[in-house]
Amino acid sequence: MADLLHLVDKPEDWTSHDVVARMRGILGERRVGHAGTLDPFASGLLVLGEGRTTALLSCIGLLPKRYVARALLGVETDTHDRTGRVTARSDASALPDVETVRAALARFRGKQDQLPPAFSAVKVNGERLYKAARRGEDPVRTTRPVHVYDLTLTEAALPEITLDLTVSRGTYVRALAHDLGRHLGCGAHLIALRRTAIGPFHVDQALSPARDTAPSTARFRERAIAPEQALAFLPRVRLTADEAARLRHGVAPVVDASRFESAGHADPLPPGEPGWPVALLDPEGLLVALARHREAQRAGDPLRLLRVVAPA
Repeated sequence: MADLLHLVDKPEDWTSHDVVARMRGILGERRVGHAGTLDPFASGLLVLGEGRTTALLSCIGLLPKRYVARALLGVETDTHDRTGRVTARSDASALPDVETVRAALARFRGKQDQLPPAFSAVKVNGERLYKAARRGEDPVRTTRPVHVYDLTLTEAALPEITLDLTVSRGTYVRALAHDLGRHLGCGAHLIALRRTAIGPFHVDQALSPARDTAPSTARFRERAIAPEQALAFLPRVRLTADEAARLRHGVAPVVDASRFESAGHADPLPPGEPGWPVALLDPEGLLVALARHREAQRAGDPLRLLRVVAPA
């Protein structure tokens, strides 16, 4: 069994679960998971973990994600994308010009509250929104904070536009396309979406698991990423040999803040501040565990262990 992470280029019309199932067969490993679902109609980067690295995927999910999105102005659908039922159309006379579209994008950059689509996996009262929507109900939705770090118009062949954007986790790009259309007064929906990057990981580094042309197991393992390399964006602490040995048995170390080494990432937090996990490395630089500062960390308090990934 290998404890590695893999960059996979999801084909269109595959679910994220389809990719996981395919990779289980390619890798010969039952424990495979992914960080960040892509809708079936979308393509692009998924980060997969096998073996014990599945415990690290929640950290990868913290990273900002970059997309190339194509939207059609003048038509709305109930799913906010091309898979849905058309709910509204605008006359050609209602379509904006390119400069109006470009100017409108400024409204959607930065921190904001976004209303998720009715057809989404967000849970309300323990049920996924899409289940109620499929029954013809209008589920109660509440806005969620998101951050659009960058949003650029790269092509305009009206009524189609192409956007390059980088967003925080939990951002629905199809909701953004829908909201942009409403703001322009003509409506819009997403007709194509490709995820090109998650944090420092780019789809150009990924391999495709397509059934007829899938690379070999050896090729995937050759391109695989070690856990400590994958989590290089996290603050980290290098432990002594004794601390690492005790940690492998579940004993959390007491770590002074001066020992934290910072790492660069979006919305950086000071080393050791609550929010981002902390990577705990052994003297050889191998990942032993993930931890987090306690909400009220006092001198002499051990870190709060999230997961030991290299047990004894």
